[in-house]
Amino acid sequence: MLTSRWWALSALVLSVLVIGLDATVLNVALPTLAVDLGASTGDLQWIVDAYLVTFAALLLPAGVFGDRLGRKRLLVAGLAAFGVASAVAMLAGSIGWLIAARALMGAGAALIMPLSTAILPSIFPAAERAKAIAVTTAGMAIGLPLGPIVGGYLLDHFWWGSIFLINLPAVAIALLAVVVLVPESRDPASPRLDVPGTLLSVTGLAALVFGVIQAPADGWGSARVLTPLLAGTALLVVFVLVEMRSRAPMMDLSLFRDRVFLWGSVAASLVSLGMMGVLFVVPLYLQAVLGFDAMATGLRIVPMIVGLMAGGLAGERLLKVARLRPIMTAGLLLLAAGLALGALLPGSYGYTAVWLTVAGAGVGLTMVPAMDGVLATLPEDRTGMGTGVLQTLRQTGGAFGVAGLGSLLSAVYVGDLPSGAPSAVRESVAAGVRVPEFAEAARAAFGAAMDAVLWSCGAAAVLSAALVALFLRGGTVRKAGESVHELAGTA
Repeated sequence: MLTSRWWALSALVLSVLVIGLDATVLNVALPTLAVDLGASTGDLQWIVDAYLVTFAALLLPAGVFGDRLGRKRLLVAGLAAFGVASAVAMLAGSIGWLIAARALMGAGAALIMPLSTAILPSIFPAAERAKAIAVTTAGMAIGLPLGPIVGGYLLDHFWWGSIFLINLPAVAIALLAVVVLVPESRDPASPRLDVPGTLLSVTGLAALVFGVIQAPADGWGSARVLTPLLAGTALLVVFVLVEMRSRAPMMDLSLFRDRVFLWGSVAASLVSLGMMGVLFVVPLYLQAVLGFDAMATGLRIVPMIVGLMAGGLAGERLLKVARLRPIMTAGLLLLAAGLALGALLPGSYGYTAVWLTVAGAGVGLTMVPAMDGVLATLPEDRTGMGTGVLQTLRQTGGAFGVAGLGSLLSAVYVGDLPSGAPSAVRESVAAGVRVPEFAEAARAAFGAAMDAVLWSCGAAAVLSAALVALFLRGGTVRKAGESVHELAGTA
């Protein structure tokens, strides 16, 4: 029996490894997509955000679906959807098809991630569950540094669609392993699916993201921008009202009455916003401005991932001996320091690697305590919902990071170009540096745009640090081997 459940765990690890790979592999391909598909900055934003929006909006209902219909069955469906979407993305001949495939991949990932974790209690006793969760988390973490390296190698030796081709064998193996090794489990007493909440959250998020991405092209005052922004805001307001009145809400808003959960969630969301913004802009900078190829770019993003892992490990250990508030505040200020270093001084890649590592360490030092410490303040019967809400807010923060910061990048870049720059140069820096007479101007304009993004991310990190320092009071944190009793915020 011992052997069978650990084999089942290996199947679940394979499932989340696919998501970890996909989380970073696409960023390296953004400059290539800009050239090969003629994608503008707005198109690149949608290629990233189509995944994040569907992932964020479907993450909570996916858990309820699995509880009612069967977790294994829905995990298989999620893997199948992810595989089909990867095949479509690999063969996509247009930006529209690629965006649609990315949205389907996000839906598949929204099933894979929560259900892989939800299955663990049904196959592992309480004494082994923490180890099983740690192994599953490590499976996803391994994919993060592998994504840029593998993606860079494939882009240098094959066509851009090969970055999605690598998903197919991984998904096929994971599918076979889940079908053969993982037992079915469900919870007939789980609440009914919140269909109105699901539809409102998906459409509201998509409308808001569309408006933000479209703003640099049409202007903030245009009907094409104002209409989706107003509609998205209205839909999300209605979503909140529906959730407040629902007997079985998809998102339990009462969680936010706990100040630790509220401000910890705010910090985690702003960190995700900044991290996704940086991962969107840095590959373009490394390839278009510094002139590295795809493989070299992938390798040069790894310091941020290494810093993230080191910061996360440090945060996890510090949480056992220190309070939550100073740890998260320090992480946010470290992130801000790294971003400020990136914006203050242009330089060689060696300097870039330093500030990427510092910023990554700040992300890890903030995010891991936010996830572990904030959720530890909740009663055990609410940790499942709390985990889902916190993950959803993180993904939403990432989506708005790409949308908002990508739009800022585009606006500053276009604004700093010479007035006579042709449309190809104005669409993206990856295309601009290929026009000899405008190459230097495109590099300089992108440098200014990247600085604007880094300063904005840094300001958000400082604001978040101030909010955490001021308001993250009360609540409790579980210490290793102890009951929930220590104050999280007061120092």
